[in-house]
Amino acid sequence: MKELDLGKEKINKLILAFSIPCVISMLINSVYNIVDQIFIGQGVGTLGNAATNVIFPLVIIFNATAGLIGNGAAANLSLRLGEGRRDAAGKSIGQAITLTVLISIALFIIMYIFLPKLLYIFGCTKNVYPYALEYGRIILFGAPFMIIYSALSNVIRADGSPKYSMIMLVVGAIINIILDPIFIFSFDMGVAGGAIATVLGQIVSFVIAIFYIKRIKSVNLSKKDFLRSYCRCDMFCYNNIYL
Repeated sequence: MKELDLGKEKINKLILAFSIPCVISMLINSVYNIVDQIFIGQGVGTLGNAATNVIFPLVIIFNATAGLIGNGAAANLSLRLGEGRRDAAGKSIGQAITLTVLISIALFIIMYIFLPKLLYIFGCTKNVYPYALEYGRIILFGAPFMIIYSALSNVIRADGSPKYSMIMLVVGAIINIILDPIFIFSFDMGVAGGAIATVLGQIVSFVIAIFYIKRIKSVNLSKKDFLRSYCRCDMFCYNNIYL
């Protein structure tokens, strides 16, 4: 995979090289829910479709969380590299990854505990409730994986590898598409099959994203970069964390 030199390549080439994979990645990210809707609708019916719609607000929350951390980390990486502060860039990426892991686990625990009540807040009816609860509990197990790889996809693009980020998402979506009919129709698992297929696709994307951490080109990450660090007076900071 050809590397892009962000400091020397022409702007038009960079725009195309980054925008096209980014748009494809955003479209692919929407495939999970669309594919589940199609196969669950055929295999389970309208109640199954309603269940996936009830759970969709949780997916939006997870994507928003990933975007909050991932976009901020990517922007900070670019700023620090532009300033020539590679050490600070490494710390910001390492701490962003640690923050993503902690928040994703916390969200999973909170959402799993309060899921029965959240379903009614999201407008779930009594007929849909058992399907939504079954689907939601499985989807929540994939939430940490989804949040982490979605956040890392922004960092990967900022590191100059937009195609890698796109491939990471495409592979997960393809696995979901392949496994959905197998679990829903062949194994007759209903909404649970659709949820399991989605989670397995997310886990694969997560593994691909994790593999990239050691390959980051712009900074050399060490174990201390993933821990909280104290900054000097000449750096802008808040609560002793690099901004």
